[in-house]
Amino acid sequence: MKNIIFLILSVLLITASCKRILDETPQGVVSDNDLNTPENVNKLVIAAYSSLGNDHYTSPYTSLWPYGSVRGGDAYKGGDGPGDITEFHLLETFSLNRADNGLTDELWFRLYVGIARANDALRRVNAIDEAVFPDKKKRQGELRFLRGHFYFLLKILFKYVPYIDENAPKNVYDTISNKTYSNDALWTKIADDFRAAVANLPETQPEAGRANQLSAKAYLAKTLLYQAYIQDETNNVTSINTALLTEANKLCDDIIISGKYIPNADYGNNFLTPFENSKESVFAIQYSKDDGTPKGRLDYGHALNYPMNTEFGCCGFHVPSHDLINAFKTDANGLPLFDTYNNTDVAESGDYMTSSFDPRLSHTVAIPGKPFKYKTNFIFLRSWARAPEVYDAFASLKEAVAPDDPSFQKIPPFMSSSKNWDVIRYADVLLFKAEALIELGRQNEALTLINDLRTRSGNSTARLKQADGTPSANYKIATYQPGINCTWTQAFARQALRWERRLEFATEGYHFFDLVRWGIAAEYINKYFTVEKTRSAHLNDAFFKKNRDEYLPIPLNQINYSRGLYQQNAGW
Repeated sequence: MKNIIFLILSVLLITASCKRILDETPQGVVSDNDLNTPENVNKLVIAAYSSLGNDHYTSPYTSLWPYGSVRGGDAYKGGDGPGDITEFHLLETFSLNRADNGLTDELWFRLYVGIARANDALRRVNAIDEAVFPDKKKRQGELRFLRGHFYFLLKILFKYVPYIDENAPKNVYDTISNKTYSNDALWTKIADDFRAAVANLPETQPEAGRANQLSAKAYLAKTLLYQAYIQDETNNVTSINTALLTEANKLCDDIIISGKYIPNADYGNNFLTPFENSKESVFAIQYSKDDGTPKGRLDYGHALNYPMNTEFGCCGFHVPSHDLINAFKTDANGLPLFDTYNNTDVAESGDYMTSSFDPRLSHTVAIPGKPFKYKTNFIFLRSWARAPEVYDAFASLKEAVAPDDPSFQKIPPFMSSSKNWDVIRYADVLLFKAEALIELGRQNEALTLINDLRTRSGNSTARLKQADGTPSANYKIATYQPGINCTWTQAFARQALRWERRLEFATEGYHFFDLVRWGIAAEYINKYFTVEKTRSAHLNDAFFKKNRDEYLPIPLNQINYSRGLYQQNAGW
């Protein structure tokens, strides 16, 4: 009996003690209401910005290189063969990809984390009185811009995604279908975010990394350009909305007339640390080093994309394809070869003097025997390639920095840097406008825009020298001169524009999405496979299935999470 009484008293004492502990105010914890101050809301806005570069080498969205460059034919996956990050090999071959690819599920998740941060901050900004938070409208504009960016990426990757804004309570998230909005309506929701950003943002910002009104206009123009190519439910482009093209063209005019942006004099400046946030940079992801954190805020999305030499050490991913290298060849007049560029394989022969080349080749591709990142005493060697028997021995240059660059940082066993990455360059704006004009039948107005970039390329050879001072390749590029070296019809101008976009932004991660927008992905990619299979056995199983492979499948994990509410994309 005494034992029972002792046990009861012990339980009562423990219960009372626990109650006192539970009644204590937790230390070091921020309540939800504590965040609703101007100071803390500003910090939440910065946290939303940080999601821009919070990707990982297994699910990179800084440049979308596995999804846009590799799937677009600009590059092979690279690494140590098909088994090294197999999920990317499945993406590269298309035919082997599945809805249970874990890394596309991770990509989906990470992009929605960015949206969640923007929504949380936006909900709090909306609730604050402008009298106590004078930057309210500006921060609303920035957050709408950031949310628009993340939804844009999800849209071009997956086509149909659930649209969740700051007004949706969390307990209804699992009731929102990815088919709530039609394809066109979802584009409109994304465009609305950028319209709100345009309305609320100033033309200039005190900090380089913040979105401004002109960067919002550029992203809105890009969104309208994608939306203008009307797709049916099986991803066929059925028509073009000229009203949207006209609006995109006007937005580009606003940016051009502002005088705020100009192309860098040398094309290579776009990919060098000393020129980040240059006059060509319309919006860029900001990275940092020596910022009080152990390694800095680094570009982990490109962490796999360095050679395997002593100065670097890992990991040989994102290898420019033979097809891309051959595409830089020019004819006797200095124009693209278009239909015949791939008839001979300069990547195989290694002869860069007999044929002539667009100088952008040497700013984009590291070639054996040639200087790496313009350093004549630092020669890229075939031995630096990780799996040359599979992917040959080239490397992507734009995201890389030299080992003595101030931004370089080893994150063993990987490499990275704090060099910024441009999401939109002024060259984009010029080609957005050129594309809109061509599709509107105003191709003569697009001529100067395309020629300006070709002229810039021709003036970008000063760094492209070998140790003895001779050019790294035989560079020859010319502008289009109707009646002299070309006939500038709408069809020819369209071909020239599409070629220019590929070379100007080669390996920057968007080529595949251009092909889908234009409605030519199946024809283009299968033609690419026909030739590249003869050059690399890793593509033997590759095949693009029209009306399916234009978009990734909705991840199976997400369909299961929604208990079948999410509907799978066409063909999957």
